[in-house]
Amino acid sequence: MNDQQELDHLCSLLSGCSRGVFFTGAGISTESGIPDYRSPGTGLWETMKPIPFQDFVSSAEARATSWQRKFSSTLMTSAVPNKGHVALKALCDTKRFVGVITQNVDNLHQVSGLASEQIIELHGNATYARCLSCQRRYDLEPLRALFVDTGEVPPCEACSGLIKTATISFGQSMPEHEMKRAEAWLQGCDLMIVLGSSLTVYPAAGFPEVAARMGATLVIINRESTGLDHLADLVIREPIGEVMSACLDRLSDDRRPT
Repeated sequence: MNDQQELDHLCSLLSGCSRGVFFTGAGISTESGIPDYRSPGTGLWETMKPIPFQDFVSSAEARATSWQRKFSSTLMTSAVPNKGHVALKALCDTKRFVGVITQNVDNLHQVSGLASEQIIELHGNATYARCLSCQRRYDLEPLRALFVDTGEVPPCEACSGLIKTATISFGQSMPEHEMKRAEAWLQGCDLMIVLGSSLTVYPAAGFPEVAARMGATLVIINRESTGLDHLADLVIREPIGEVMSACLDRLSDDRRPT
């Protein structure tokens, strides 16, 4: 990091909190090789227009396009957690943090070792699929084989409903259980750290704002400015993995006997 004062401030906040919550967006996973959505020239939405939920439900052509995109990319299956994910897992192990609320669908927080009860996925998970009707879970590889053979993913074996990757698309209702869990985590939250989110996608981006207005200290670590910078007690523009690893090392040194 270039600014030692920022690092000192962040480390002090980390060591002093008792009920912290991390909030992560696409920016934490760019260091694992997964592009974010909005960056000029590299954002996924610049080259691949999102398919709205209603189009997926109503159009066989839209479903075929959606599955073709999914099965033609190996980004989610080849990516591994980076230093930022690893640092968050270690900090959650200290019990000072409840866990991670994430907008990401890449499963990297799980791969880093965080338990399911320490993660709230607001936008779902792209590494498996579910039936939209009965919620039966499906692994992707058998669906890939069927798609290659027939050009489509067949209906659910249990109820004949539509199968879709377990992500929340534009126009699709937010997951009620996860939203309620996230709201509960804000009760008593004393430190909210946003990592790699532009804080423009609502209602998910509303959680850091609510936490700050309820009295939590707000830290934003993101390479670009966000709409909540004016509420933040600390804003850092450095790479997430570098910042969080430096803090973890500092805190580990402080705990070592002299």
